[in-house]
Amino acid sequence: MATHMKTTIEISDAVLAEARQLAAQHGTTVRALVERGLRRELAERKSRAAPFELRAASFKGKGLQPGAKGQSWEQLRELAYGDRGA
Repeated sequence: MATHMKTTIEISDAVLAEARQLAAQHGTTVRALVERGLRRELAERKSRAAPFELRAASFKGKGLQPGAKGQSWEQLRELAYGDRGA
């Protein structure tokens, strides 16, 4: 069961007029528009704030092939592509 808290916000006259018009066109209330907008913004920010995690993608969990450890990027690329170019 959701609880509600009454609060006051200041909105510019032009934005409020547009919100009232939009609410009337869609058969809803300004309150519902504001709440929907806030929920959308909060969800968007929450999803952006989530840290990126690289999935485990090693093949059979054995890590680098023998001879690859400590190699430069150029040497690793040569191991991966050989004479096929890259």
